Amino acid sequence: MDSAEITQLLQHASEGDKEASDRLIRVVYSDLHRLASRYLSGERQGHILQTTALVNETYFRLFGGEPLKMNNRAHFFAVAATQMRRILVDDARSRRARKREGIQIELDEAFHIASGKDAEVVALDDALNQLAELYPENAKVVELRFFGGYTNEETAEIVGESVAKVRRDWEFARAWLYDKLAVS
Repeated sequence: MDSAEITQLLQHASEGDKEASDRLIRVVYSDLHRLASRYLSGERQGHILQTTALVNETYFRLFGGEPLKMNNRAHFFAVAATQMRRILVDDARSRRARKREGIQIELDEAFHIASGKDAEVVALDDALNQLAELYPENAKVVELRFFGGYTNEETAEIVGESVAKVRRDWEFARAWLYDKLAVS
């Protein structure tokens, strides 16, 4: 199914059309499953969340309540990536028993979270929330690149900016996050 048809399904689903919503999940399920697999690939062995459960929870959060307005396929997957991140962060927060102290997180081209490090997941989320308050455009780029696994070009299309601006925002955000998360 092409992007225009998915966009049309998204519009109908966001208007509360149950049939469109059911069809949409069948169409995008494999892509959501791939995205969830990326997220969970770095999680510790025996992680309570499984790929299918993460996909289902994400879809429920997107369409289980008040229908969301999504512009197109790219916007849908950007929002889905954000929801998956929130689900994993919520899970990490609930499992985290000790307070974090200086934590270092690798923010490179890899987008998955380091194996079994709940404190790092929470620390990164806290830092991203602070970044979003100060520099929302940069935080959006991090979310799409780091968590969504999107390329510079795909991110530029989603946020409606040039590839050069996305690169600058990414570099600034990485430096800001490194500084924020550096071990004292």
